[in-house]
Amino acid sequence: MAKPKEKLTPAQKLAKKAAKAERKMKYEWIFMNGKQIRIKRPPTMDGIDVGQFVAENADSIWLHQNELWELIPVEDH
Repeated sequence: MAKPKEKLTPAQKLAKKAAKAERKMKYEWIFMNGKQIRIKRPPTMDGIDVGQFVAENADSIWLHQNELWELIPVEDH
């Protein structure tokens, strides 16, 4: 006869739930070649892509210092 499983303590349940939430935030599931695989999520800032965040919020001096000249707005006078 098989040994019955022991129940988790409340602290163990809480730790398991926290670990699951952390994995869910860190990885996402996609289908590749008919198989489901886990990949790291792309980095985000305030819920939007990092490149889009930089394009919206960076000033022209910072963009110039980091060689992102294509994002500097051009002013025609």
